[in-house]
Parts: sequence; structure tokens; C-alpha cells
Amino acid sequence: MAIIINLDVMLAKRKMRSNELAKLIGITEQNLSVLKNGHAKAVKLSTLEAICTHLNCQPGDLLEYVPDKESEFPH
Repeated sequence: MAIIINLDVMLAKRKMRSNELAKLIGITEQNLSVLKNGHAKAVKLSTLEAICTHLNCQPGDLLEYVPDKESEFPH
């Protein structure tokens, strides 16, 4: 997938554990793990906002676009 989730990087920078963040934002540890591992098909904007609030970051700190060779459009 061309979208990379850098949640684990931001958690490490903030010295916070996944289970702590899950409790703070009101989702299960399992759902946070799905997001963190890049297996989520969608993320609610309210969840993204809560993550950014508690990690004191911007959405761009968490999400990165890296095109796959297969998903590149011809010029």
C-alpha cells in the first residue's frame, strides 16, 4: 500500500505505549494495533484528531505517501 502509518515512530518519540494511547483516545488496543500496523482500511477523522491531540503532532507526522511501483501512474 502506498500509505505508510508512522504511528509507532511517533509513539517512540513521545515515549508512550500503545495501550496508554488507546485508553486516552477511547479505542481498543486491538483497533489501535490494526491502525499502527497499516492494516486498517479507514481511519475516522475524530480518531486521527484524538491521536494528534495526545501525541502533540500533525496528521502528516503519522501518514506518509510512498508510491508503489504498481500504483505509479504513467506520465
